[in-house]
Amino acid sequence: MGGPNQIETEWYQDGLRFECTMCGRCCTGPPGYVWVTDDEISALATLVGMARHAFADTYTRPLAGRTSLTEVETRHGFDCVFLKRDEATGTATCSVYEARPQQCRTWPFWPENLTSERAWKQAGRVCPGLGSGPVVPIEQIRIQREKTPK
Repeated sequence: MGGPNQIETEWYQDGLRFECTMCGRCCTGPPGYVWVTDDEISALATLVGMARHAFADTYTRPLAGRTSLTEVETRHGFDCVFLKRDEATGTATCSVYEARPQQCRTWPFWPENLTSERAWKQAGRVCPGLGSGPVVPIEQIRIQREKTPK
């Protein structure tokens, strides 16, 4: 980027449309990871009514020098352990939504999805909520983008 006086111009200057469709596709797929911090583990443990160490032993795994939530293999792929599906309605919800990790809170405004319009459209092949719903202003997108765990 340029110097301190140069204004950053993103391809999504006018914002992007996004509305969660509760499909669960962002929480499943090939084996992956949901990075969690110590503070997030504590918040999740409190929410589910478990001691922190018991929660960590049950629902997390070490991966690449970090900590990730575990996954459960389903007919949809590898679901986050906290993804709950209602087969009757086809909806999927997060059972720990109030304390969900930052990685989940910032979807779909991850840096890799925002590199180009093509990258955004590629993410939209997985997530039907991209391109629908209200316009999310660029300021809010920038905040989410910067909060995404690296």
